Amino acid sequence: MSYLSAPVKNREWVAEAIRRIEGDITRSADTHLIRVPLPQVPGITLYLKDESSHPTGSLKHRLARSLFLYALCNGWIGPETTIIESSSGSTAISEAYFARLLGLRFVAVMPRSTSAEKVAAIAFQGGEPHLIDGWQTSEAARALARELNGHYMDQFTFAERATDWRGNNNIADSIFSQMSAEPYPEPTWIVCGAGTGGTATTIGRYIRYRRLDTRLCVADPQASVFHRHYADRSVRRVEACSSVIEGIGRTEVEPSFNPDLVDRMVAVPDAASIACARLISQRIGRACGGSTGTNISACIDLIGEMVARGENGSVVTLLCDSGERYRSTLYSDDWVEKRGLDLAAESARIATVFGE
Repeated sequence: MSYLSAPVKNREWVAEAIRRIEGDITRSADTHLIRVPLPQVPGITLYLKDESSHPTGSLKHRLARSLFLYALCNGWIGPETTIIESSSGSTAISEAYFARLLGLRFVAVMPRSTSAEKVAAIAFQGGEPHLIDGWQTSEAARALARELNGHYMDQFTFAERATDWRGNNNIADSIFSQMSAEPYPEPTWIVCGAGTGGTATTIGRYIRYRRLDTRLCVADPQASVFHRHYADRSVRRVEACSSVIEGIGRTEVEPSFNPDLVDRMVAVPDAASIACARLISQRIGRACGGSTGTNISACIDLIGEMVARGENGSVVTLLCDSGERYRSTLYSDDWVEKRGLDLAAESARIATVFGE
């Protein structure tokens, strides 16, 4: 009889865990879509999907919620399971939030270079930061999961399948719903970055499923492997991703990245990402993180091409997280100078779309 009691008890716990997560969804409103004026190019409108307004402050709140539901419904998590994740910070913050909601221990494996603000945010949510040297966080997370007899969430494998890409208020569904009353409701471009590849895959699948003409652009740090793989599918790994932009860019092509769904990739230098993050922060009155700057840099290129072709339309991108997490790094002039990054050189390109 005893061998039947544990599964029954776990089913009850899983049902309660899912109820708690659904309660979090019900309490959370959708994120805002911010229209950004472009006085230099009046025929084109730019929108930012503000994912920083989630309870854990980033786009990764959606992913963490989906990953927990996916793991729960697959029977991988029980009431005593320790959760381990490989992350550059934002996913870990969000997963720590959901782990605490369910009363589970959470350990985040991250590079030692992760910003102090992100490390503190993980601890604030009840998580345990586990910092390592180098970039091989996935291997370290797998080893730690074996050591602790825990569950490695593995966002890089499961991001593309944990989210219902057909709808159910995923980010693509939300964007197109919010664009429905705008002058150009079907965007010419949607721009996002690739960390796991999950967001790009979700958007790309949704565009095809809804038979839309919108094109998908993925903005990638120059040091990352994703844009190299897009150009040459035989390239699957680089020795290191030395970019200072956290949350996007990887040393190896992750299972969640599907290049066949991407219409364009733009490799963005770190200096451009930082300059654009600072610029867009001034324009909308709130600080944005570096990955948002990477997105904006790609948007500037795309908008410039639309202008050259005489096209009107709309471009939508993501405000991924708050710049408050990077005050000691990307928003510190001393920190930027020590890394030899010249932000001034980007000014002329930025001015073509945003003006002085």
